[in-house]
Amino acid sequence: MDSNDSQWERKVLEKVALEAIAEQRRGRRWGIFFKLLGFGYLALILGLLVDWESSDKHPDGTKITALVNLNGVIKAKGDANAEHVISGLQAAFENKNTAGVILRINSPGGSPVQSGIINDEMKRLRAAHPAIPLHVVVEDVCASGGYYVAAAADKIFVDKASIVGSIGVLMDGFGFTGTMEKLGVERRLLTAGESKGFLDPFSPQNEQHKDHAKKMLNEIHQQFIDVVRQGRGKRLKETPDMFSGLMWSGARSIELGLADGYGTVDSVARDVFKAADVRDFSVRQNFAEKFAKQFGADMAESMANVMTRLTLR
Repeated sequence: MDSNDSQWERKVLEKVALEAIAEQRRGRRWGIFFKLLGFGYLALILGLLVDWESSDKHPDGTKITALVNLNGVIKAKGDANAEHVISGLQAAFENKNTAGVILRINSPGGSPVQSGIINDEMKRLRAAHPAIPLHVVVEDVCASGGYYVAAAADKIFVDKASIVGSIGVLMDGFGFTGTMEKLGVERRLLTAGESKGFLDPFSPQNEQHKDHAKKMLNEIHQQFIDVVRQGRGKRLKETPDMFSGLMWSGARSIELGLADGYGTVDSVARDVFKAADVRDFSVRQNFAEKFAKQFGADMAESMANVMTRLTLR
């Protein structure tokens, strides 16, 4: 019995030891797996955080066409914001091999403030780098705030079917007073300042507020008109409805002097700048930045959609 007990105990100990060794091996394998997974995840995040730009290094001195894109609605929290567009333009002008800069626009408009900031910087860059031309190439749409930006360029090129213009300002929103009455909802608004509830969508429209809003819109509209006149100069063939907010085809925009001719990024680079090598200097939001901004923007927009918005579109 003693011998059998001894053998049984030895087998149990051997089994436990082998299980312990196997468990250690499994632990090491899982440890290696999670370390590799962690390194892979870190590499992915770093790749998303870094803006991989086309290189501006040309040791042989080959001239290039620098491209910057402005796509979508122009707004502070979006991809087409002044900070990103200006950063791309500055990098494009500072490149020692840049023969010319193209700002490719495909935008229905947006914030008058963001559009104005880009317009001002474009004029500054042109003055600081007089030997480097800055042209705009319009693809599908260059309307309202998009055209506000384009007006600062040396020349504007379009496709015959592009949509150009919409030189106007709008302020839109909703009124919910009728709906609230039907639902039996009472609006309780307390303000310090008789106009603090300016254009409140849950209160009846105030005629004084409405008149003030129209004056403000007319003021911003005149700023827009002045920018277009200054940018286009004698090329502009003004008509009674040019600044009414209407839009025109690319072909008609050339006739009106809102654009200079037909062209694409490739044709302008090749035929105008004589530098067919196009390099993209656009600044793109990295994943983390875009997620954070978009999350905040979505939260704000869910509230702003029921409030009044001022846009060049």
